[in-house]
Amino acid sequence: MKFNIIQIDRSQSDLVIELFDQYRVFYKKASDLALAKKFIQARLDNGESIIFVALDKTKPVGFTQLYPKYSSARAVKNWILNDLYVKADYRKQGIGEALIKTAMQFATQQEAVFVELSTAVDNFTAQNLYEQIGFVKQEPETDFYTYRINLSQS
Repeated sequence: MKFNIIQIDRSQSDLVIELFDQYRVFYKKASDLALAKKFIQARLDNGESIIFVALDKTKPVGFTQLYPKYSSARAVKNWILNDLYVKADYRKQGIGEALIKTAMQFATQQEAVFVELSTAVDNFTAQNLYEQIGFVKQEPETDFYTYRINLSQS
């Protein structure tokens, strides 16, 4: 199968709305296209994320979304590959791998030191793909503790 990967801008958010909604459903969230549109459009309007979409001709079949991660001490900007989704009937065709490699190439061009991602402990398919590409599972950092306080009840 032939597919093309493009970086979308704020005027192209419709290419990823349905995919983003399906991604959320995959992670056991209720389908909500209005929420998906609002969230994606805000990220693009505010320059808060980079989104690549895989197209089968003109049909969106997969996407990845990157968020910047800054380190003041190291004075660098790296990238978190936060979202990766390929429609079920397009999986096992190299689209996920191509999206990840496109994200890695983008991060390299931005002079990032690393790309970071995380996945569910039971998502063995994704873990296998990430490790085949060269991602290394990180041990918990020992120099710092991470703390979190929940600000809402949702």
